[in-house]
Amino acid sequence: MELFYYTVFGGLAAVVAALELSKNNKDRINTSSAFNSFKNSYLLVYSLMMAGDWLQGPYVYYLYSTYGYGKGEIGQLFIAGFGSSMLFGTIVGSLADKQGRKRACVTYCITYILSCITKHSPHYKVLMLGRILGGIATSLLFSAFESWLVAEHNKRGFEQQWLSLTFSKAIFLGNGLVAIVSGLLGNVLVDTLALGPVAPFDAASCFLAIGMAVILSSWTENYGDPSDNKDLLTQFRGAAVAIASDEKIALLGAIQSLFEGSMYTFVFLWTPALSPNEEDIPHGFIFATFMLSSMLGSSIASKLMARSALRVESYMQLVFAVSSAALLLPILTTFLVVPTKVKGGSISFAGCVQLLGFCIFESCVGIFWPSIMKMRSQYIPEEARSTIMNFFRIPLNIFVCVVLYNVNAFPITVMFGMCSIFLVVACILQRRLMVIAEKPKTEDWQLKERDSETEPLNI
Repeated sequence: MELFYYTVFGGLAAVVAALELSKNNKDRINTSSAFNSFKNSYLLVYSLMMAGDWLQGPYVYYLYSTYGYGKGEIGQLFIAGFGSSMLFGTIVGSLADKQGRKRACVTYCITYILSCITKHSPHYKVLMLGRILGGIATSLLFSAFESWLVAEHNKRGFEQQWLSLTFSKAIFLGNGLVAIVSGLLGNVLVDTLALGPVAPFDAASCFLAIGMAVILSSWTENYGDPSDNKDLLTQFRGAAVAIASDEKIALLGAIQSLFEGSMYTFVFLWTPALSPNEEDIPHGFIFATFMLSSMLGSSIASKLMARSALRVESYMQLVFAVSSAALLLPILTTFLVVPTKVKGGSISFAGCVQLLGFCIFESCVGIFWPSIMKMRSQYIPEEARSTIMNFFRIPLNIFVCVVLYNVNAFPITVMFGMCSIFLVVACILQRRLMVIAEKPKTEDWQLKERDSETEPLNI
C-alpha cells in the first residue's frame, strides 16, 4: 500500500509541475517591476506567517495528550480557541480598520508568539490562555493581512486584475509549499532530532519574529476608517448595515461560512474516515499530499483568474458542486464496498477511494481561497473590510464549536452528508451572487449607514 501513497503524491506533483511549466502568455498577467517588488515583499511576509501557523497545527493535539489530558479536556481547549476567535475576532478586526492594519499584523505576531510560549507549561489554565490567544491571532491572520494588501495595492495605483495574481501565489506558497515544508521540518524536530513536541512551537515563534521584523522595517500603515468620531459600537453597526443593505456582501459571507465550516469539519473527520478499524496510515505523508492537492487548486485558480473574460462567480459554482460530490464518497463507499472487520493493517480499498476524493476536495480548497479573496476585494467596502471579514467568521466559529462538541454524537457518514449539503447550498448561493453581480448598486452602503444613524436607537 505504500506504493499507492507514493503514486498519488507523485502524480499530483507531476500535474502541478506540468501546469506551472505550461503557462503561456494567456495564463500570465503583464505587470510592472514596481508591482512585482511589492508582491514579492508581501509573499515573503505571508509565507513566514503561514509557516508559523502550519508548524503548530499537526502537534497541538499531540502535545496536549503528552501532558496527560484526555479527549474531553482537549476538546474543550479547541472549543476555547474557536470561541475566542468568534468573541474577540470582530473586535480586533474593527481595531485593525481604525488603528491600522500594519499594527494589527504586528499584533498577530506578538499574540501568536505568546500563544506558543504557553505550550511550555503543562498547566491546563495556561494552555487555555494559549488557546484564547491563538484564537485572536487566527482572526487577525485571516483578515488583517488581506485588508492591508488590498488597501496598499489600491493606494499604489496598481491594476485591479493584478490583485488576483498576488492572491493565487499567496495560496500556492503559503497554503501549499510552505505547509509541506513546515510539516517536514516539524517531523525532523520532533522525530529525527527528538527535541520533543514543543519544538515546532519554538520554531514557529522564530518565523513569526522574523516576519514581524520585516513588517516593521518595510511595510507602511493603512487604515479603513481612521476618523475619531467613530467608536467601536458605531463600527460594528456600520459593518452590520453594510451586510444587511447589500445582498452581495451577505451572500459572500454565507458562502464563505458554509465552505469553511465544511472544510474545518473535514479536518477533524479525515483521519477516522481513512482508518475506521485503526488502520496504520502515514498521517504526515497524507497531510503533505493534501497540501500538494491545494497547490494544484491554486495553480488552476491562477490560470482561471488570468482570463479577464471568465468571472470568478461563474466557475466557483462548479467548484462547490465538485467539492460536495467529493465529500459524498465516504457515504457511497459505506454502501458499495464491503467493510472489513479486521483491526489494524494497511489502508483498505474504501480508504484508497476516499483518499482520492479527499485530494479532489483539497484541490477545490486551493481554488476557493484565491477566488474568495478576489470576490471580497470586489464587494467588501474598504472602510470596514477587516470588521466585515471577521463578522463572516462568527457563524463559522459557532458551527465548528457545535461540531467539536458533538463530534461523537453522530456517525461519520452523517457528518460528511451534512458537509455535502452545505456545499450544495453554497453552490446555489454562488449562482444567486452571479445573477445579481451585474446589477448596479442602487444605494451606497455608507449613505444607508448615515441614514441609520439618524434613526433613534431602541435600547
